[in-house]
Amino acid sequence: MSVRVAEPASRSLLLQQLRAKTQARIQQVTDVHPALAGLLPDGGLRPGCAYQVSGGALLLALLAEPSTAGSWCSVVGIPEFGAEAARSAGVTLERLALVPNPGQRWLSVVAALSEVMGVVAVRPPGRVGPADANRLAARMREHGCVLLACGEWPRTEASLSLGRPQWFGLGEGHGYLTGREVEVTARTRHGLTRTTRLVLPDRRGRLAESRGPVAVDQPVELQAVG
Repeated sequence: MSVRVAEPASRSLLLQQLRAKTQARIQQVTDVHPALAGLLPDGGLRPGCAYQVSGGALLLALLAEPSTAGSWCSVVGIPEFGAEAARSAGVTLERLALVPNPGQRWLSVVAALSEVMGVVAVRPPGRVGPADANRLAARMREHGCVLLACGEWPRTEASLSLGRPQWFGLGEGHGYLTGREVEVTARTRHGLTRTTRLVLPDRRGRLAESRGPVAVDQPVELQAVG
């Protein structure tokens, strides 16, 4: 039996093709709900980047689209994170890993997960230094992972928050709450502020577009909500 060995030129070409495919995969933007795409600089979540998120319903909305599309997601350091609420929001639980109490080595846990997960959400228990953030960012770029930080984080690509909530569904003193309209605001690292009004959650517990007026690229005074 003979084994054919590729010529050096052929091996070089093959390596270039594999590197190009890997780089293309890493540079792909992770999809988000279409209602959120217009708020983000790249129309989605860019692998290797960190995004600051106010948490709660907004975090669930950002996890729903990637997990539905086939990406594995992980949530670290948020012990009150509810699986049923995540399912209602559209998160695919079969591709969701929870680490409620990572301990003092939480940053190492996030770094390890970034090698195998498409999206990692974390609530840092304390201040994160720029050096630690840079080392983690380099690993995330290498493996094509997105970080969603529910708390302060250095050098984020964008910061997303909720404000001005308005619940609806009640009649004149009776009935059931069926949804909530909120303003979602994204502030990018370049100083651009974009705002839109969305339904979060709707009667199914998910994100939906508002039928009211939409304001884009207008700075607003926010009131944080969960």
